[in-house]
Amino acid sequence: MFQDRTDAGEQLADRLTARGVEADLVLAIPRGALPVARPVADRLDVPLDIIAAKKMGMPGNEEFAIGAATSDGSVWLNDGIIERHGVGEAYIAAERERAAETAREKLAKYRGDRPAPDLAGKRVVVVDDGVATGATARACLRQVRGAGAERVVLAVPVGPPESLSDLESEADEVIAVEEPAHFGAVGSFYRDFGQVSDEEARQYLGWVSNS
Repeated sequence: MFQDRTDAGEQLADRLTARGVEADLVLAIPRGALPVARPVADRLDVPLDIIAAKKMGMPGNEEFAIGAATSDGSVWLNDGIIERHGVGEAYIAAERERAAETAREKLAKYRGDRPAPDLAGKRVVVVDDGVATGATARACLRQVRGAGAERVVLAVPVGPPESLSDLESEADEVIAVEEPAHFGAVGSFYRDFGQVSDEEARQYLGWVSNS
Protein backbone atom coordinates (compact mmCIF):
# COMPACT_ATOMS: atom_id res chain seq x y z
CA MET A 1 0.00 0.00 0.00
CA PHE A 2 1.24 3.49 -0.88
CA GLN A 3 1.22 6.23 1.77
CA ASP A 4 0.04 8.83 -0.76
CA ARG A 5 0.53 9.80 -4.40
CA THR A 6 3.97 11.29 -3.76
CA ASP A 7 5.15 8.05 -2.16
CA ALA A 8 3.72 6.17 -5.14
CA GLY A 9 5.60 8.50 -7.48
CA GLU A 10 8.89 7.91 -5.67
CA GLN A 11 8.43 4.15 -5.89
CA LEU A 12 7.43 4.43 -9.55
CA ALA A 13 10.55 6.52 -10.24
CA ASP A 14 12.63 3.79 -8.59
CA ARG A 15 11.06 1.20 -10.88
CA LEU A 16 11.62 3.30 -14.01
CA THR A 17 15.28 3.94 -13.24
CA ALA A 18 15.81 0.27 -12.42
CA ARG A 19 14.36 -0.60 -15.84
CA GLY A 20 16.69 1.91 -17.51
CA VAL A 21 13.90 4.07 -18.89
CA GLU A 22 15.08 7.28 -20.54
CA ALA A 23 12.70 10.06 -21.53
CA ASP A 24 12.46 13.54 -23.00
CA LEU A 25 9.14 14.37 -21.35
CA VAL A 26 6.71 13.12 -18.71
CA LEU A 27 2.98 13.63 -19.28
CA ALA A 28 0.57 13.38 -16.33
CA ILE A 29 -3.17 12.79 -16.62
CA PRO A 30 -4.65 15.52 -14.36
CA ARG A 31 -5.42 15.94 -11.65
CA GLY A 32 -4.63 12.82 -9.67
CA ALA A 33 -1.51 11.82 -11.59
CA LEU A 34 0.35 15.09 -11.01
CA PRO A 35 1.68 14.28 -7.50
CA VAL A 36 2.77 10.89 -8.87
CA ALA A 37 4.39 12.29 -12.00
CA ARG A 38 6.35 15.07 -10.28
CA PRO A 39 8.90 12.72 -8.61
CA VAL A 40 9.12 10.73 -11.85
CA ALA A 41 9.93 13.82 -13.94
CA ASP A 42 12.41 15.02 -11.33
CA ARG A 43 14.18 11.64 -11.22
CA LEU A 44 14.35 11.40 -15.01
CA ASP A 45 15.40 15.09 -15.12
CA VAL A 46 12.86 16.03 -17.81
CA PRO A 47 9.97 18.52 -18.06
CA LEU A 48 6.52 17.65 -16.71
CA ASP A 49 3.45 18.45 -18.80
CA ILE A 50 -0.12 17.20 -19.01
CA ILE A 51 -2.41 15.24 -21.29
CA ALA A 52 -6.15 15.03 -20.72
CA ALA A 53 -8.84 12.50 -21.53
CA LYS A 54 -12.43 11.98 -20.50
CA LYS A 55 -14.39 8.75 -20.34
CA MET A 56 -17.33 8.35 -22.72
CA GLY A 57 -20.40 7.13 -20.87
CA MET A 58 -23.08 4.64 -21.74
CA PRO A 59 -26.50 6.09 -22.67
CA GLY A 60 -28.37 6.58 -19.40
CA ASN A 61 -25.33 5.64 -17.30
CA GLU A 62 -22.42 8.00 -17.81
CA GLU A 63 -20.35 6.23 -15.13
CA PHE A 64 -20.21 3.09 -17.29
CA ALA A 65 -17.48 3.78 -19.84
CA ILE A 66 -17.84 2.77 -23.48
CA GLY A 67 -14.49 4.40 -24.25
CA ALA A 68 -12.57 7.63 -23.78
CA ALA A 69 -11.49 10.63 -25.86
CA THR A 70 -8.65 13.13 -25.52
CA SER A 71 -8.54 16.86 -26.20
CA ASP A 72 -7.57 16.36 -29.86
CA GLY A 73 -10.33 13.80 -30.42
CA SER A 74 -8.10 10.72 -30.19
CA VAL A 75 -10.39 7.94 -29.05
CA TRP A 76 -10.45 4.43 -27.70
CA LEU A 77 -13.75 2.57 -27.93
CA ASN A 78 -14.73 -0.62 -26.13
CA ASP A 79 -16.17 -2.29 -29.21
CA GLY A 80 -17.40 -5.33 -27.29
CA ILE A 81 -19.53 -3.28 -24.90
CA ILE A 82 -20.77 -1.00 -27.69
CA GLU A 83 -21.89 -3.97 -29.79
CA ARG A 84 -23.40 -5.82 -26.84
CA HIS A 85 -25.52 -2.84 -25.81
CA GLY A 86 -26.32 -1.65 -29.33
CA VAL A 87 -24.92 1.86 -28.83
CA GLY A 88 -25.57 3.86 -32.01
CA GLU A 89 -22.99 5.71 -34.11
CA ALA A 90 -24.69 9.08 -33.68
CA TYR A 91 -24.56 8.77 -29.90
CA ILE A 92 -20.91 7.70 -30.02
CA ALA A 93 -19.99 10.69 -32.20
CA ALA A 94 -21.76 13.14 -29.89
CA GLU A 95 -20.29 11.56 -26.76
CA ARG A 96 -16.83 11.61 -28.30
CA GLU A 97 -17.08 15.34 -28.97
CA ARG A 98 -18.47 16.01 -25.49
CA ALA A 99 -15.61 14.09 -23.90
CA ALA A 100 -13.03 15.82 -26.11
CA GLU A 101 -14.43 19.24 -25.23
CA THR A 102 -14.29 18.42 -21.51
CA ALA A 103 -10.65 17.37 -21.95
CA ARG A 104 -9.88 20.61 -23.82
CA GLU A 105 -11.44 22.65 -21.02
CA LYS A 106 -9.34 20.79 -18.46
CA LEU A 107 -6.15 21.51 -20.39
CA ALA A 108 -7.05 25.18 -20.81
CA LYS A 109 -7.62 25.48 -17.07
CA TYR A 110 -4.01 24.53 -16.38
CA ARG A 111 -2.17 25.51 -19.53
CA GLY A 112 -3.78 28.86 -20.30
CA ASP A 113 -1.89 30.27 -23.30
CA ARG A 114 1.08 27.92 -22.94
CA PRO A 115 1.64 25.93 -26.13
CA ALA A 116 1.30 22.16 -26.01
CA PRO A 117 4.62 20.32 -26.19
CA ASP A 118 5.81 18.98 -29.54
CA LEU A 119 5.93 15.20 -29.13
CA ALA A 120 7.36 14.35 -32.56
CA GLY A 121 10.44 12.17 -32.18
CA LYS A 122 10.30 12.36 -28.36
CA ARG A 123 10.56 9.61 -25.76
CA VAL A 124 7.44 10.13 -23.65
CA VAL A 125 6.42 8.63 -20.32
CA VAL A 126 2.67 8.86 -19.61
CA VAL A 127 1.85 8.68 -15.88
CA ASP A 128 -1.44 8.03 -14.10
CA ASP A 129 -2.09 7.34 -10.40
CA GLY A 130 -3.36 3.88 -11.31
CA VAL A 131 -5.46 2.10 -13.90
CA ALA A 132 -8.65 0.11 -13.49
CA THR A 133 -10.17 -0.42 -16.95
CA GLY A 134 -7.49 1.74 -18.56
CA ALA A 135 -9.92 3.59 -20.85
CA THR A 136 -8.49 7.09 -20.34
CA ALA A 137 -4.91 5.78 -20.45
CA ARG A 138 -5.59 4.09 -23.78
CA ALA A 139 -6.94 7.29 -25.32
CA CYS A 140 -3.96 9.28 -24.02
CA LEU A 141 -1.47 6.76 -25.37
CA ARG A 142 -3.15 6.92 -28.78
CA GLN A 143 -2.86 10.72 -28.80
CA VAL A 144 0.84 10.55 -27.91
CA ARG A 145 1.48 7.92 -30.56
CA GLY A 146 -0.52 9.89 -33.11
CA ALA A 147 1.56 13.00 -32.37
CA GLY A 148 4.66 11.17 -33.58
CA ALA A 149 6.40 10.21 -30.34
CA GLU A 150 9.40 7.95 -30.94
CA ARG A 151 8.81 5.83 -27.83
CA VAL A 152 5.84 5.70 -25.47
CA VAL A 153 5.94 4.26 -21.94
CA LEU A 154 2.95 4.01 -19.61
CA ALA A 155 3.96 4.16 -15.94
CA VAL A 156 1.51 3.63 -13.07
CA PRO A 157 1.83 2.67 -9.41
CA VAL A 158 -0.89 0.02 -9.56
CA GLY A 159 -3.26 -1.79 -11.90
CA PRO A 160 -4.81 -5.23 -12.43
CA PRO A 161 -2.69 -7.61 -14.52
CA GLU A 162 -5.30 -8.02 -17.26
CA SER A 163 -5.69 -4.26 -17.83
CA LEU A 164 -1.92 -3.71 -17.82
CA SER A 165 -1.50 -6.56 -20.29
CA ASP A 166 -4.15 -5.09 -22.59
CA LEU A 167 -2.43 -1.68 -22.46
CA GLU A 168 0.77 -3.19 -23.85
CA SER A 169 -0.83 -2.99 -27.29
CA GLU A 170 -0.93 0.82 -26.96
CA ALA A 171 2.59 1.48 -25.62
CA ASP A 172 6.14 0.32 -26.19
CA GLU A 173 6.38 -0.54 -22.51
CA VAL A 174 3.99 -0.67 -19.54
CA ILE A 175 5.54 -0.39 -16.08
CA ALA A 176 3.70 -0.80 -12.77
CA VAL A 177 4.93 -1.03 -9.18
CA GLU A 178 2.10 -3.35 -8.10
CA GLU A 179 -0.07 -5.73 -10.14
CA PRO A 180 -2.50 -7.22 -7.59
CA ALA A 181 -4.56 -10.18 -8.75
CA HIS A 182 -7.47 -9.04 -6.58
CA PHE A 183 -8.21 -5.48 -7.63
CA GLY A 184 -11.06 -3.31 -6.39
CA ALA A 185 -10.43 0.38 -6.93
CA VAL A 186 -7.22 2.36 -7.40
CA GLY A 187 -7.81 4.30 -4.18
CA SER A 188 -7.86 1.14 -2.08
CA PHE A 189 -4.09 0.84 -2.57
CA TYR A 190 -3.39 4.26 -1.03
CA ARG A 191 -3.63 5.24 2.62
CA ASP A 192 -4.26 8.84 1.54
CA PHE A 193 -6.10 9.18 -1.79
CA GLY A 194 -7.66 12.59 -1.27
CA GLN A 195 -8.64 14.73 -4.22
CA VAL A 196 -5.99 16.97 -5.75
CA SER A 197 -7.19 20.57 -6.03
CA ASP A 198 -6.62 22.73 -9.09
CA GLU A 199 -4.23 24.90 -7.10
CA GLU A 200 -2.21 21.87 -5.98
CA ALA A 201 -2.12 20.62 -9.55
CA ARG A 202 -0.65 23.91 -10.77
CA GLN A 203 1.98 23.80 -8.04
CA TYR A 204 3.14 20.35 -9.14
CA LEU A 205 3.44 21.64 -12.68
CA GLY A 206 5.39 24.66 -11.54
CA TRP A 207 3.68 26.89 -14.10
CA VAL A 208 2.58 30.45 -13.53
CA SER A 209 -1.21 30.41 -13.66
CA ASN A 210 -2.69 32.14 -16.71
CA SER A 211 -6.16 32.26 -15.21
